Amino acid sequence: MIGNITIDGPSGSGKSTIAKAIAKELNIIYLDTGAMYRGVGYYVVSKGIDPADEEGVLAVLDQIDMDIKYVDGEQKVIICGEDVTPYIREHNISMAASTVSKIPAVRLKLVELQRKIASKTDCVIDGRDIGSYVLPQAKNKFYMTATDEVRAKRRHLELVDKGVNISYEEVLEDIRKRDKQDSTRAFAPLVIPEGATVIDTSDMTIEEVLARIKESIKC
Repeated sequence: MIGNITIDGPSGSGKSTIAKAIAKELNIIYLDTGAMYRGVGYYVVSKGIDPADEEGVLAVLDQIDMDIKYVDGEQKVIICGEDVTPYIREHNISMAASTVSKIPAVRLKLVELQRKIASKTDCVIDGRDIGSYVLPQAKNKFYMTATDEVRAKRRHLELVDKGVNISYEEVLEDIRKRDKQDSTRAFAPLVIPEGATVIDTSDMTIEEVLARIKESIKC
């Protein structure tokens, strides 16, 4: 029995791509926790609330009835009965997600849901505090990283492919700003989890990263 596999790391490190691939190869569920925070960020923004306004966010937090569903193997984020998946990848939602994630009550709400899902089935879970806070007892923990420049290049190409008009420099600035915000927040910051295998993906192909993780998995 494999159990749960956690993959932590900063934005653009490739953790979601790898997590999806590992889950597919092992035929277990992939849980994208970042999408859950994006869902909260999207809801807050859609209500005209500044994600940095903690009181404003807390005022609507209980209204957010979130569910995670899988349709044809793809994770869908459902909020109050609406599939918001198509909207949460918009560029402005990235910082909104990072900003609301600093609020302890938001993290506690989503961590409860994440732990509930993980307790029912083996899954690959990626995020920024999975191996360190959400599932610290997981026996297969990984931390993926890459240089700021490589991560910005990956993210920039992704956004351009989606038709977003944004410069590489703007993406690099956002990446660095989000890194600082994620790693310095007071509650469950981005850190290398104890016992995690660290993988720098800067000069690695997807196949190389997959092979490294697969050879490191303990059953």
